[in-house]
Amino acid sequence: MEASTHLELSRRLCGEPVELDVGRSRVVLETSDAMVADSAGLVHGGFVFGAADYAAMLAVNDPNVVLGSAGVKFLAPVRVGQVVELEARVGAVEGRRHEVAVEATADGVVVLRGEFTCFVLDRHVLVGRP
Repeated sequence: MEASTHLELSRRLCGEPVELDVGRSRVVLETSDAMVADSAGLVHGGFVFGAADYAAMLAVNDPNVVLGSAGVKFLAPVRVGQVVELEARVGAVEGRRHEVAVEATADGVVVLRGEFTCFVLDRHVLVGRP
């Protein structure tokens, strides 16, 4: 299956899709110095969240999918150089609304769990906007 959404996204910053199937995706994020928040080598959580969001979008895999809301828990830190693996699965679907569960691990440790509420729109979110 091929990706139908977020085709221009930087895979260097948001991860590389390695599996894509109906209602699920797996993304791998190789952390880099560009993601470091401090001298200890802590990766800023925004990059892990961005990869989780990307995995959720790919699990829905519609060109007009957007994120409506997200509830995430950061459970462990990520250090520069670690590889983060993210798995996303679509759960409940009600009309345009898709609930997607995402789990991220690094070196076998769960670093993030989240629930993403995604919406599939009739047209691109920017169509008709200035």
